[in-house]
Amino acid sequence: MQERLQKILAQAGYGSRRACEEFISAGRVRVNGQIVSLGAKADAQTDRITVDGKLIAALEKLAYIALYKPRNVLSTVEKERGDERRTVRDLIDAPGHLYPVGRLDFESEGLVLMTNDGDLANRLTHPRYGHEKEYRVLLARRPDTEQLDTWRRGVVLEDGYKTQPVELRFESPQGKGAWVRVTMREGRKRQIRETCKQLGLPIVRILRIRIGELRMGNLTPGQWRALTPHEVDGLKGKPPRKITNRR
Repeated sequence: MQERLQKILAQAGYGSRRACEEFISAGRVRVNGQIVSLGAKADAQTDRITVDGKLIAALEKLAYIALYKPRNVLSTVEKERGDERRTVRDLIDAPGHLYPVGRLDFESEGLVLMTNDGDLANRLTHPRYGHEKEYRVLLARRPDTEQLDTWRRGVVLEDGYKTQPVELRFESPQGKGAWVRVTMREGRKRQIRETCKQLGLPIVRILRIRIGELRMGNLTPGQWRALTPHEVDGLKGKPPRKITNRR
């Protein structure tokens, strides 16, 4: 059966559909030896599909893994030559193409979803869906009411961008600092760090605990687990599966 090439590539583990569209637009994809353009279709079972001259692997079974990314681990699959730092892929002893959805910066830790489902990756990262991400943030300095209210309303960053409003609550004091919990629907690069920099609130630790309906639970740094069917359905926005009683 013919399907759009970006869908086939995403299912084969080459990233989100948007990323695969860029491969096609750049002329890196061929079908039966011919360079194709965006919008082209192919049959993964009968056509010879290559990316950068390499035949794509057979379509893999979709996989969904929740990982607790420790600090000082890269949220990427590929890294620059000579970079010996560990990546999230190094932590998962499972076969196939898996890539992170919902990246965390090098110094941050917490929940990362690893999958080869390009459709779900697009759903979780596209701004129009507005999936929530929840974090616990340890601040070195205890915030005052004005700082918290400004953070909630939105902060103008150094590049002039104003962040969207967030849900924010003071959680508990920690020495001279404090834990706060923040829930947001956008994910600009290093947004929490840049926001706190503008507010004069030094950060000690950032821990992501939720992506959409998916919670980290009792995972510890470096641990991972496969998602349950119920969790996958929740991320895809599907209604709960019916449970039938068998006699």
